[in-house]
Amino acid sequence: MGPPILSWIAIGLVVGFLAVRFLPGREPGSRIATILTCIAGALIAGFAHQELGRYREGGSAGWIAATLGAVVMLTVYRLFMRGRENS
Repeated sequence: MGPPILSWIAIGLVVGFLAVRFLPGREPGSRIATILTCIAGALIAGFAHQELGRYREGGSAGWIAATLGAVVMLTVYRLFMRGRENS
């Protein structure tokens, strides 16, 4: 089996939906943008994790990396969008 790209997308999707639902405050962008940002973060982290040689098929480390990547990307996105609103 190849790289779990669909798993990373699913993780980003779940993190995005949870972020839209549970993060406090007004969303700086659209809900779709938030979800897509989380998917992008999960994919980037998943690929980086794989390229570093830390990916093992069936292991949980790739899922953890994808989750953290989605959260980090969302945080950066929210900071960036808030900065643009204040300008």
